[in-house]
Amino acid sequence: MVALLAILKAGGAYVPLDPTYPAERLAFILQDAQVALLLTSQTTPIAAPVSLPQLTLEVLGDKLSEFPMTNPTGQGSANHLAYVIYTSGSTGKPKGVAIEHHSPVALCSWAQTVFSPEQLSGVLAGTSLCFDLSIFELFVPLSGGGTVILAENVLQLPELPAASEVTLVNTVPSAIAALLRTNGIPSSVTTINLAGEPLQPTLVQQQYQMPLVHHVINLNRPSEAAPSST
Repeated sequence: MVALLAILKAGGAYVPLDPTYPAERLAFILQDAQVALLLTSQTTPIAAPVSLPQLTLEVLGDKLSEFPMTNPTGQGSANHLAYVIYTSGSTGKPKGVAIEHHSPVALCSWAQTVFSPEQLSGVLAGTSLCFDLSIFELFVPLSGGGTVILAENVLQLPELPAASEVTLVNTVPSAIAALLRTNGIPSSVTTINLAGEPLQPTLVQQQYQMPLVHHVINLNRPSEAAPSST
């Protein structure tokens, strides 16, 4: 989270990489996006594919503490690039979806009119940075004064120390169904946003049977919509 905010504040755009992805996919993304700087850790194997032809890449790892504590302010505008997220590549090569600042800003502005400060007071962030749903989970609560509650994935919710502070969950219907089967949704949750899969009416009814769940919202979007369109 600190790295993302620092990149944006410095006027840069971020390209998220999952160290568990195959080396070939990571190498393709690094080369296709012409990444100039790789921010990683010596404890993660993500630096393996960086030796690529025609790619000049600087790797910053565990020595960040040696850099001066400056406060960069980039000269960005609404049309400057904010991030690039790559599709799965199931229909061929992965495609880099390049999103400019005005799109996530519009999302955050819209969300502040649709969701109350109480709903956004504790947003679960259990989506990989490599998926566009993370934009909502991270930047919507921060832009409105809410709290981001980090998790490895949404199914980890019942085990989180801050589970009782989660008020809003974004996930797919199959994941929320799994949480319902294990009674894994905290009573503090009032809003559940679902996307990515068909949403059955019976599942919606199950969620509304929970004591405090008053809003079940069916969202849909391609990555280009940053990240919701309907």
